Amino acid sequence: MLDCSVRIILAPMEGVVDDLMREILSAINPYDLMVTEFVRVVDQLLPEKVFHRLCPELQTGGQTLSGTPVRVQLLGQNPDWMAENAVRAIELGSNGVDVNFGCPAKMVNRSNGGAVMLQYPEQLYNVVKAMRDAVPSEQPVTAKIRLGFNDKSLYMENALAIYEAGASELAVHARSKVDGYKPPAYWEYITDINAKLPIPVIANGEIWNRDDAERCMSVTGCDNIMVGRGAISLPNLAAHIKGDDTYTWEQSLNLMLEYTNRELEGRKSTYYPARIKQWFGYLNRQYSEADELFRELRVFKTAEEIIDVLQRAQDNLAK
Repeated sequence: MLDCSVRIILAPMEGVVDDLMREILSAINPYDLMVTEFVRVVDQLLPEKVFHRLCPELQTGGQTLSGTPVRVQLLGQNPDWMAENAVRAIELGSNGVDVNFGCPAKMVNRSNGGAVMLQYPEQLYNVVKAMRDAVPSEQPVTAKIRLGFNDKSLYMENALAIYEAGASELAVHARSKVDGYKPPAYWEYITDINAKLPIPVIANGEIWNRDDAERCMSVTGCDNIMVGRGAISLPNLAAHIKGDDTYTWEQSLNLMLEYTNRELEGRKSTYYPARIKQWFGYLNRQYSEADELFRELRVFKTAEEIIDVLQRAQDNLAK
């Protein structure tokens, strides 16, 4: 059994975990921190509305309604503009500021952002140093990396560059950009980083349940873990890691309907059908019932059709 003091952070997941998903998950899990989808920084100080759109929690004290702290993540390569936008994020109420050096998306990498920067340790240093110098010392400046871009040869040099630039802590996704999301996660590289760096190192990659968390912490020696896709596959993953039973299929289905109601009532979201199907794609790993239900609803394109399928499934479970 893991020590209940283990620190669990919800990973930033572009196009997957928005503010509503953070609210839903923070209500049922003891997350210590949640990191936002990235704010893209190019060549300007972004207006407040950009930060508020991606992180509405800035207007509620920098935390979810359940009280979980939220940290804004920035993605960019220009040290000066990253620093100015880091200051703005802090001034607006972010609990520290994170920088994305791990995004594998081709569009992001083509514009010299995300994981492509892992080829240039000096650039990592310059960005983090500028942000650290600009942000008040009591506010954390953190970073998230992968083990490399085309290969893992610079994994330690990159980690040291970020530490030497003044980062407060470092999250490491135990794969390179080329690895994508394919198993396995190479936790042994995090072991080396954790042994070398005197700042907290956060282990990330292939943590789907309590057993995975225990093995990851045992291999890496880390007291901090970050969960991503596993948090969507098993909605109460953080609570499960700390000792709770896993959610039943009925509990997860009820949670999806709660998400549905709040998404459509509050936003009339045109993205709902794609988002709910995406969620089913993750739930398939944990629940065989999700796969069966997904086969039924995947042909539908409207929210009304999908909601009808979900409600009928809920009614059948209640019989």
